[in-house]
Amino acid sequence: MSDDRDLDLVLFGATGFTGGLTAEYLAAHAPAGLRWAIAGRNPDRLASVRGRLGADVEVLVADASDPVALSDVARRARVVISTVGPYLTHGGPLVAACAEAGTDYVDLTGEPEFVDRMFLEHHQTAVRTGARLVHACGFDSVPHDLGAYFTVQQLPSDQPITLRGVVRSGGTFSGGTFHSALNQFARAKEMRRTYAARRRVEDRPEGRTSRSVGGKPHRDPVLGYWLLPLPTIDPIVVARSGAALPAYGPEFRYSHWAGTKTLRYAAGGAVGVGALSLAAQVRPLRELLLSRVPQGSGPDAAKREKSWFTVDFVGEAGGQTVRTKVSGGDPGYTETAKMLSESALCLAFDDNPPTAGQVTPAQAMGDALLARLQKAGIGFETL
Repeated sequence: MSDDRDLDLVLFGATGFTGGLTAEYLAAHAPAGLRWAIAGRNPDRLASVRGRLGADVEVLVADASDPVALSDVARRARVVISTVGPYLTHGGPLVAACAEAGTDYVDLTGEPEFVDRMFLEHHQTAVRTGARLVHACGFDSVPHDLGAYFTVQQLPSDQPITLRGVVRSGGTFSGGTFHSALNQFARAKEMRRTYAARRRVEDRPEGRTSRSVGGKPHRDPVLGYWLLPLPTIDPIVVARSGAALPAYGPEFRYSHWAGTKTLRYAAGGAVGVGALSLAAQVRPLRELLLSRVPQGSGPDAAKREKSWFTVDFVGEAGGQTVRTKVSGGDPGYTETAKMLSESALCLAFDDNPPTAGQVTPAQAMGDALLARLQKAGIGFETL
């Protein structure tokens, strides 16, 4: 990337709830001399955020639907962070601007259709310009992607590897996450169609295979939890890292679960996800549910302080079994802002593997991001 960019980093969407937390994290933890800006469409709200931060940060006014303004933002920055969702509705033009400008891009999306559309539309442009487009840099999917990366490094890379990740948490999901999830449930056909279109054109690893695998609810014999399949983007991201990185072995299989201590909670979770998926298909019900959980809002600091998450991994290869755990605080807000910020700073300043195009967090940043997350207080441990 050219060194004539006058900004190291731009945070787009700083006036939203998660965007505000991300701005606060950057103001408190950014390296000295960071040249950064906050961006959005409302100058008064941006000025309010700037005043709250008490930091030397520039304000850029740009609408998420204005390609000219977005191009100006992208061409000034080395890295752009986007917290503007639902991404399928609002996110595409900024990705396009960054791909064309050769600007690195990170977001916190968990929307598979959006990620696949961006691959189809902008991956080749980003390869040409050298931009790294790294989606899913929040709770979706950093703990799972980097947790899998951490685990497979402790297994033989010349043997087939099976790995499962089991998520447990105590916290409140964000309004933006709820809107994104419900809209994706309503677009199941479009999501499958876009995924298939991507599969037809993306490169496959030579002599190796990597994929996510499903399964039925059951009791884990190692962890002791009841497991419920999780229909999130996380296993897709992990499998794509497995396809990109030889350390995941000649045959990599990953399964992704929610873990509960009792069968009753597992059954209740399955019923809840099924009911939500059915409700999303009926437009009046979907709109009612969306109206009950507004975007741009979230729990106060006291509630976030009590929240937590863990992801247990069990990896097996060549007769060897490894158990690891990733752990942290409030997953939907506080830790997501931390992961997103550290991902952007990692792209801006660290010695990362040479990549371009749409890449996963583990593929783009690997060891450097793992070290940053550990230093920032997210636990990665071998049990």
